[in-house]
Amino acid sequence: MVNSSENLDAVFSALGDPIRRRIVERLARGPLTVGEIATGFSISQPAISRHVRVLEESGLLQRQVLGRVHRCTLSPAVMKTASSWIDKQRTFWNAALDRLDTLLTETPKRKKNR
Repeated sequence: MVNSSENLDAVFSALGDPIRRRIVERLARGPLTVGEIATGFSISQPAISRHVRVLEESGLLQRQVLGRVHRCTLSPAVMKTASSWIDKQRTFWNAALDRLDTLLTETPKRKKNR
């Protein structure tokens, strides 16, 4: 669960890598084993395992170990929390830019009225 800025740092740091983003995109379609995740990537299985571990440590990915099989799923709660943070920033900046637009649009009218 993402409860602090430190957790958000880990989530966005994990998503900063293009391979990890591709893994997240693939897991969005459904659970996969680590071996299935590795299919389609031109990097080694240990490298994929390291990327999976980073995603797991960030909270974005959950791993279920069934014997030798490691089944991975996305954590929707963590994705939703990160998405909510982005939405909050978008709302703030859109409001700030709307206020700036209003100010810049009204300024010439004020000068004309003087």
